[in-house]
Amino acid sequence: MAFSSTNPTCRTATTSLPSKLHHLTAQLSPSRLPVNSVTVKTPSLISCAVTSQSMPLIEKDEEAAVHLRPDSFGRFGKFGGKYVPETLMYALTELESAFHALAGDHEFQVSVNQEFAKELDGILKDYVGRESPLYFAERLSEHYKHPNGEGPNIYLKREDLNHTGAHKINNAVAQALLAKRLGKKRIIAETGAGQHGVATATVCARFGLDCIIYMGAQDMERQSLNVFRMRLLGAEVRAVHSGTATLKDATSEAIRDWVTNVETTHYILGSVAGPHPYPMMVREFHAVIGKETRKQALEKWGGKPDVLVACVGGGSNAMGLFHEFVDDKDVRLIGVEAAGFGLDSGKHAATLTKGEVGVLHGAMSYLLQDDDGQITEPHSISAGLDYPGVGPEHSFLKDLGRAEYYSITDEEALEAFKRLSRLEGIIPALETSHALAYLEKLCPTLPNGTKVVLNCSGRGDKDVHTAIKHLQV
Repeated sequence: MAFSSTNPTCRTATTSLPSKLHHLTAQLSPSRLPVNSVTVKTPSLISCAVTSQSMPLIEKDEEAAVHLRPDSFGRFGKFGGKYVPETLMYALTELESAFHALAGDHEFQVSVNQEFAKELDGILKDYVGRESPLYFAERLSEHYKHPNGEGPNIYLKREDLNHTGAHKINNAVAQALLAKRLGKKRIIAETGAGQHGVATATVCARFGLDCIIYMGAQDMERQSLNVFRMRLLGAEVRAVHSGTATLKDATSEAIRDWVTNVETTHYILGSVAGPHPYPMMVREFHAVIGKETRKQALEKWGGKPDVLVACVGGGSNAMGLFHEFVDDKDVRLIGVEAAGFGLDSGKHAATLTKGEVGVLHGAMSYLLQDDDGQITEPHSISAGLDYPGVGPEHSFLKDLGRAEYYSITDEEALEAFKRLSRLEGIIPALETSHALAYLEKLCPTLPNGTKVVLNCSGRGDKDVHTAIKHLQV
């Protein structure tokens, strides 16, 4: 794994290591050096937590850094970077070069970029079904009217109407095209709720690529419908029984596979997490959400949204919506995490609310960890939010004060799941239901006519079996 250039004293551990930790002290060079300038060759330590004893906080005068996200070393302030086995460094560098070739300024790169963009835009339009509607939720808005009849206007960005039923397809299609250009015909991916797995299996079927999906055994049980969909699409779904048998462990297994098969395999990571360039790349492939929202808002009411709301696990749907508006300081950005049984219960996935800085799956970010640096078990009724980390850019925006992050319990999410179904005839994913539930707290504080856009990141068909166990309908 590669350490950053912040002169930390580090504690490294995996959830499978004994409680006695390895203590490593790395005296590193100034921040101008690349993040992979010092490496510790421990390729077996894939899932790890690294905690610094002297990490500087992001100061307000660093706000200018928001315009360069990430920097040339893959860092969002102190977050991000490449904390990976040496065997993956070439693959990450190759991937970053291929990605930048699609956005370069040189004549050849412009030609390549135009060709790629044309192919991607065509698939997003004709296969995925973009652009997705910006829907005025009239009855939901009426539900949140104040006693005097005033209140906010709530719009839903309908990513649930995409092919496969969630936002995940945007990134999966783009990365599959990128893999083809790299000559990689074997695709691996991790999945929690199953939506990213379904999206990856879908694009692999579309492009004739071999597909292997890693999924926690617990998630396979609660998302059995999506497991069947993946297998129907021709993917091999590999159950992961280690650790908590959820998304974190599936991601660790996918990275282990990639280390072993890096020359022939592309890893379609499903969120804005992981080592650079994934947080940047996945964000850019989902940025179409925010770009469409700006255009549609201008058409519908002649301005920008006042408030953007999205659920946050790893954080891809939220960054897809937020990215377009980060520089618009008059637009509030609100991410909603999973509080599980409650923030004081120890059974939650509220990483940005209760976490501490460390390293997991190749990037520095906020994590749920104990005093010894061991990853603690997260909990959420939503498989897609049941993750002990978060994308590094979310951590950066939190410390910068540009985005706000709150949390919602399982019970509150289930009530929102039922509320939207009955008020709008839209059954949302349990992930999305966390964002919807936060409206109960947000809307009473908003002035009349406030334009709220909530990212309806996925549909709830996959969650019906879970909801049946908890809801009386």
